[in-house]
Amino acid sequence: MKKSILSVMLFLSGIVLFAQTKDEQTLKEIYKSSLTNSKCYSWLDYLSNKIGSRLSGSASAEKAVQYTKAQLETLGLDRVYLQEVMVPKWVRGEKETAYIQDNKTKINVPICALGGSVATSKNGLTAEVIEVHSIKELEALGNKIKGKIVFFNRPMEDEQIEAFNAYSGCVDQRYAGAKEASKFGALGTIVRSMNLRLDDFPHTGAQSYGDIPKSQYIPTAAISTNGAELLSKKLKNNPKLKFYFKQSCKQMDDVLSYNVIGEIKGSEHPENIMVVGGHLDSWDLADGSHDDGAGVVQSMEVVNIFKNLGYKPKNTIRVVLFMNEENGGKGGKKYEELAQTNKENHIFALESDSGGFSPRGFSLESDDVNFNKILGWKDLFEPYLIHSFVKGHAGSDIGPLTSKTLVKAGLKPDSQRYFDYHHALNDTFDAVNKRELELGAATMASLMYLIDQNGIEVNKEVQ
Repeated sequence: MKKSILSVMLFLSGIVLFAQTKDEQTLKEIYKSSLTNSKCYSWLDYLSNKIGSRLSGSASAEKAVQYTKAQLETLGLDRVYLQEVMVPKWVRGEKETAYIQDNKTKINVPICALGGSVATSKNGLTAEVIEVHSIKELEALGNKIKGKIVFFNRPMEDEQIEAFNAYSGCVDQRYAGAKEASKFGALGTIVRSMNLRLDDFPHTGAQSYGDIPKSQYIPTAAISTNGAELLSKKLKNNPKLKFYFKQSCKQMDDVLSYNVIGEIKGSEHPENIMVVGGHLDSWDLADGSHDDGAGVVQSMEVVNIFKNLGYKPKNTIRVVLFMNEENGGKGGKKYEELAQTNKENHIFALESDSGGFSPRGFSLESDDVNFNKILGWKDLFEPYLIHSFVKGHAGSDIGPLTSKTLVKAGLKPDSQRYFDYHHALNDTFDAVNKRELELGAATMASLMYLIDQNGIEVNKEVQ
């Protein structure tokens, strides 16, 4: 009897050991494929250096749609197609100009219009400046800001180890500052760039006027961190100084664009869909190589790795290159709308939209059962220095996606340098390291493989 029990235990141990060895071997092959036979860096080179910035509604965004579709078609996927989506079209116009007018001295400072902003008059806007550090402080001043330019100067918090926490702690002044300042009669707003370091690059980004009347829209721009420091210092010495800025941006009518989609049909459960994606659009100041050219090509590389390895997934793997994450999120919303219309069953969604830096782990939107299941694979990732598995925001494009049973994940690269480039003129191809980019793609493919092989745990109460 004891021998029988011992034999069974050894047999079961052998099965577990075999399963672990198989997964370990597959991850090793995935990383090897990405580091020695990937296309993602050359894809990014073309997107960045041949096409360039890809703001929604622009001619270059359309070129990016056609280029990535053509590249996916070369991979031998089961299906590649475009998904129509109407997107906003905002045009920056002529390069912005600004200066601090301190008595008779004019000091030029770098600014850029925030996405969706209205223009100043043709002659620009000149007014006294009032500095605030939060929307709450703005509201406390009330009508004292009437007829002035509000200068939002709350920096990202240096003590935050996770840079995205520092970003979320102050981005409200960029997104809603103009709307709130307009309510008290401000003529315009200048916002400190979302950047942890001091430099001369102004960082653009989305802002919203919300539901205030169009007659109350005021121009808003970002100022570089060095410019913000200088303006704040000058204001302390001369609270009556004036600030001048000029911008000629314009909001156009919505235009037709596309999400780009490619898929490998599942061999066992084709009705179950696993998404991996990034956003194809970028801001217009630079190539958008980190945000989010990196995520686009890493997502494409996931299916390239699977094809190179001859891996036949159990579930349908779908790479989705979303349009219009930066200034509207229309691509993600349209994808979810059509998923509901077509009654599609998504079980997993993975997004890369945090730059092409060295991968560190994943941020997961999941119940405890599935979170712990993924956490159980931590040892498999340890040889590749992947160690951070946390609950948190997975991604803006997959945010609208819903299903009865769905786990979402966002790739977590090292965040320390991300905001040096985010939405700025220096977010260019040369800022991306080839090996780090490929390691990120391999890390994404590894999680996709493990989910595909092991499935997700279904909460029977929601079935």
